Amino acid sequence: MSLERAIGRLVTIGTYASVGLLSVGVVGLLAAGRSPLEGGPPLDLGHIADDIAGLRPAGFLWLGLLAAIATPVARVAVALAGFARIGERGMAVVALLILGVIALSVGLAIGTEA
Repeated sequence: MSLERAIGRLVTIGTYASVGLLSVGVVGLLAAGRSPLEGGPPLDLGHIADDIAGLRPAGFLWLGLLAAIATPVARVAVALAGFARIGERGMAVVALLILGVIALSVGLAIGTEA
């Protein structure tokens, strides 16, 4: 499979998964008589699996948001691996720098409040 095709498949699957999970969460909120616009619980990674197992909308919403955020990051990681595999060192370095900027951004954001 070509690198472009692998990246395209990853982005497609990630997008569909995100939209599906977010849709389940929104429908769950509406079924419970809550508006998706009123806000929800803070992100707690330890509760996502329990929320999904309990069919609570918050778990589906958080997992959908995390999938939406992770998809482009995974795309850059796949590109890095692909460029390294085919010997495109310059592009691999660019992808690595992009991942570094993302990691730095996440590191700086941890512990801050919106």
